[in-house]
Amino acid sequence: MRHRSLLILTSVLTTGALTLTACGSRDEGKGGGDSAGGGTTVVIGVDAPLTGSLSALGQGIKNSVDLAVQTANKNKEVPGVTFKIEALDDQAVPASGQANATKLVGNKDVVGVVGPLNSGVSQQMQGVFAAANLAQVSPANTNPSLSQGDNWGKGEFKRPFKTYFRTAATDVVQGKFAAQYLFKDAGKKKVYVVDDKQTYGAGLAAIFTDEFKRLGGQVVGTDHVTVKETDFSSTADKVKSSGADSVYFGGQYPEGGLLSDQIKKTGAKIPVMGGDGIYDPAFISASGEANEGDLATSIGYPVEKLPTAKKFIEDYKAAGYKDPYAAYGGYSYDAGWAIIQAVKAVVAANGGKVPTDARAKVTEALGKVSFDGVTGKVSFDEYGDTTNKQLTVYKVEGGKWIDVKSDTFNQ
Repeated sequence: MRHRSLLILTSVLTTGALTLTACGSRDEGKGGGDSAGGGTTVVIGVDAPLTGSLSALGQGIKNSVDLAVQTANKNKEVPGVTFKIEALDDQAVPASGQANATKLVGNKDVVGVVGPLNSGVSQQMQGVFAAANLAQVSPANTNPSLSQGDNWGKGEFKRPFKTYFRTAATDVVQGKFAAQYLFKDAGKKKVYVVDDKQTYGAGLAAIFTDEFKRLGGQVVGTDHVTVKETDFSSTADKVKSSGADSVYFGGQYPEGGLLSDQIKKTGAKIPVMGGDGIYDPAFISASGEANEGDLATSIGYPVEKLPTAKKFIEDYKAAGYKDPYAAYGGYSYDAGWAIIQAVKAVVAANGGKVPTDARAKVTEALGKVSFDGVTGKVSFDEYGDTTNKQLTVYKVEGGKWIDVKSDTFNQ
């Protein structure tokens, strides 16, 4: 989607030694502070929607990167380096994300970025980062064009920016996986497709539609809704009169939850399915009508069921964050840890110090990163995409999201 503030590594080269100036922030990691013995302080930023309708996801991203930083400091993961974070709020607005990117690029000490949540925001940030050779790792972006170019749908794959990486699977995987589940497993043959006209939602809906038709399913109607609006009754009426046995929604949970509510109020007791953009408890709470049976896909396997995530869950709880890690917590931790590992490799190759060309070196090192993370094996392919293609389908049962199918998707 997101699918979703930016990593600031502050370094000032002085005669004979590297010292760093720390960028103070209310989001600094608890383990921060200048390291003893003249060590280097590295700040990792996080760009995400920390306020607004998607803040439930943004806060989980920020906190999870903060936890990665605390863990690195506690374990002295990079000898001589102390990590901190600084979080920037993009409010899920592309212009704000671009301004944040420009601000960070302007600080010559910044050598890496984690975020953003939204693919549309990332589109406005990528070029800014690439021009400065500044790496970013998104834990939530899913639009294929970000890594494979605008002609990926024609089978023409060209990586637009070598500085872009992500720990989230793309919508090519997610959209097809959703269509296959709805058609084969749920037995739905007539779907009504709705999207929110945004980069993530429209792209995901298009991929789902193509695969659903390929399988033999029928798209009985399409419509669009506008982000931040609340009255979708006209769309709900169209769904009701279409005779659809299901709805696929490309968008986020604020609109998705209301759409599901209003569809069911028409008497159309059919499931609404969406991508990871609706996989959040807020989707369920946004609907006044019972939305039992609604479906969502999300990248990866349920974190709570992964043996590799047990310590992350325990440590997150122990840290006392007021917000849950939410849908992208594990991927955010792994994104932050990937940059920490890249810094570790760069520092080790430079005699224990951060090099003057740290941005280029970190970008290069990220392409070679490989480790067992919270979400499984973390590594990147030639496009900067995650090699982890695991997905899960969730269903609303008893007012909660319950996982009903997990699988590794092979295109």
